[in-house]
Amino acid sequence: QVHLVQSGGGSVQSGGSLRLSCAASGFSDGQYTMGWFRQGVKARERVGVAAVKDDGTIEYDESVQGRFTISKDDAKNTLYLMMNSLRINDTSMYWCAAERSELIAYYGGHTLNPNNYNNWGQGTQVTVSS
Repeated sequence: QVHLVQSGGGSVQSGGSLRLSCAASGFSDGQYTMGWFRQGVKARERVGVAAVKDDGTIEYDESVQGRFTISKDDAKNTLYLMMNSLRINDTSMYWCAAERSELIAYYGGHTLNPNNYNNWGQGTQVTVSS
């Protein structure tokens, strides 16, 4: 069973930086895609921020393109999200997620669609103030 444990986050002033981490365990045979998501406008809605496939292909939501960087350390089974130039509207709860790449492909290959993931971290709050 996949288990994801998040760390990082917190409070920062606008323009500042934060890094989120997501330590993964329980990956069975096969390749996994991992991503970061945050709370959407609607209740219980999650929005894709960034994702990385097992082959290294990365996708960003346009709202964070150029400011956020997703990366992973395969040796440590850890996913990161480096968030620079943070804005007040980046304030949100953030989650990491993981899913077998073959399953995401079966769902249509949309790595930023939260509905394509079944394994989630516990969430961490990011607050950006003026």
